[in-house]
Amino acid sequence: MTHMLVLCYLVFLLPAESSCRTLHQATSKSKEKVHARLHGVCDGVCTDNSQCTQPCPPDTQGNIGFSCRKKTWHKITDTCRTLNALNIFEEDLYSVQSFADNVKINVYHGKPDTITDILLQKCPTDLSCVIKNIQQSPRIPGNIAIIVQLLRNISTAIWTGVDEAKMQSYSTIANHILNSKSISNWTFIPDRNSSCVLLHSVNSFARRLYIDKHPVDISDAFIHTMGTTISGDNTEKNFTFSMRVNDTSNEVTGRVLISRDELRKVTSPSQVISIAFPTIGAILEASLLEHVTVNGLVLSVILPKELKRISLIFDKISKSEERRTQCVGWHSVESRWDQQACKMIQENSQQAVCKCRPSKLFTSFSILMSRHILESPILTYITYVGLGISICSLILCLSIEVLVWSQVTKTEITYLRHVCIVNVAVTLLMADVWFIVASFLSGPVTHHKGCVAATFFVHFFYLSVFFWMLAKALLILYGIMIVFHTLPKSVLVASLFSLGYGCPLVIAGITVAATEPGKGYLRSEACWLNWDMTRALLAFVVPALAIVVVNLITVTLVIVKTQRAAIGNSMFQEVRAIVRISKNIAILTPLLGLTWGFGVATVINDRTLAFHIIFSLLNAFQGFFILVFGTILDPKIREALKGRVASAKWSSRISENGSSEFSCHPTKGPS
Repeated sequence: MTHMLVLCYLVFLLPAESSCRTLHQATSKSKEKVHARLHGVCDGVCTDNSQCTQPCPPDTQGNIGFSCRKKTWHKITDTCRTLNALNIFEEDLYSVQSFADNVKINVYHGKPDTITDILLQKCPTDLSCVIKNIQQSPRIPGNIAIIVQLLRNISTAIWTGVDEAKMQSYSTIANHILNSKSISNWTFIPDRNSSCVLLHSVNSFARRLYIDKHPVDISDAFIHTMGTTISGDNTEKNFTFSMRVNDTSNEVTGRVLISRDELRKVTSPSQVISIAFPTIGAILEASLLEHVTVNGLVLSVILPKELKRISLIFDKISKSEERRTQCVGWHSVESRWDQQACKMIQENSQQAVCKCRPSKLFTSFSILMSRHILESPILTYITYVGLGISICSLILCLSIEVLVWSQVTKTEITYLRHVCIVNVAVTLLMADVWFIVASFLSGPVTHHKGCVAATFFVHFFYLSVFFWMLAKALLILYGIMIVFHTLPKSVLVASLFSLGYGCPLVIAGITVAATEPGKGYLRSEACWLNWDMTRALLAFVVPALAIVVVNLITVTLVIVKTQRAAIGNSMFQEVRAIVRISKNIAILTPLLGLTWGFGVATVINDRTLAFHIIFSLLNAFQGFFILVFGTILDPKIREALKGRVASAKWSSRISENGSSEFSCHPTKGPS
């Protein structure tokens, strides 16, 4: 009984976690296939979002958590483990008993030993006394969690004296749970940050590695560490890793290159260490439930503080040319991949070359691949055909406005209304042109400055479209309140232009000034506002959708108010003009707003092709909507066009008659 109490104190007393898992019985030696199937099923009725817990299979400790989804129980957590304070060490029964007697002293003094403490007492020189039993243990979630915490505690307990022997043992322990066969089990570890803890622990321990005279090369199947010393007179340094990423014989390569210019910054002999992981990317994805896919080795780089930039060359695991690739660094504080740490230098179907900035926050780097193919021939066809129709429609719209301008701008309110229509058409036309320019640029990597300019103008002109629509709404609001009669036309025109162009210019200017210095203005794959890093896209979406809401509220109020206008009222003609404007805005505003509403949907859910097709259709045909609902369906414009056509026909007839009379006039002959 005394021994059992002592063993309870020998269980993993983890500093990072407050819980103490109690041992109910000593377990025998681990079996590799002990967790081949789930043990037990939940009793009772499965109702959505209900949960239950079942004990682990025999010879393991812990429990399995289930959640009910769609009338079926699904496993969500698993703490089943075979490793404990007894069997993790290479000990026979006698030495365990003797060791337990020694630990009693510490227990009674209120200082129980953790597995890490025991490890450092039993084999402080090389940490090898746990390797054999760890390698023989099954890679089940509970065991993985124990080993992660062991590695974490070792990395925080040992601050000096990390030599190649300790690093070899540390890598061997880590290699066991980095095995590709364990990836799916990481999903069920209750602590979702376990994979982040593992990566950070390995990097921290490697940072304390001392390299004497000879380079270090410690190679395991799923972790490979290389290190060497450098000085300012070195020409160049590089590490090349070649590792298998799955159970096939195919290998991918990763290279770390430090240029001569960077090495010159080193003032004294220093050491450089790099670690390659073929599976940690997939493990991070599985445990954190990320929606991105690592498409190369993960390379950790530990440099002296003088070195700020390195080049990394990644072989792609998936050679697809249709999927987007990003160079990223792992943000050690926020536990996510971050584009700010790297930028793409060159890319083809086989490789990606990245320039990265290692720091305290960024030690590990890789390339990401979008899960879903966003490029589609259908989208390309819709976009370019639609933009062609849109541009032709806008040119036709402006041509019609020029033809009928004098006939449809006789009153002040109609003049201001057509000023708004013309500027909506002009800004949308310019936005479409710049959209085409942006699409022909190959992306921010090779045409960064051109991409910034194109994105700025697309942002500015699309915003102007919405602000001119807002100007129309405010115009009818002023019209119904008879406010504009008290202001000169020049003041009203100046106010409209300030709103239509001034506000978009301020928003677009602030956006590029705030995000471009940190390389957060553009998306990595296209010339458009960034979403993942800085949410710069909100600088367009928020004003646009806010204007949609304001316009619809304004139109509703105006229509309700104008229904009371009497036919015989002296203001009846102007009220009718205001109602026409209101109907025009009531049609166009939802169309424009709906367009960019689907634009937001494509950002939030980029895997649904239907959203992209609807957005492309609405976006590409906006010019056609302006022509139809803003111009052709306006009865005043149709009347003016009929008048112009009739006048042209009448002039043609007069000219024909005049020329006919001149050519057919009879001449008198001699009598």
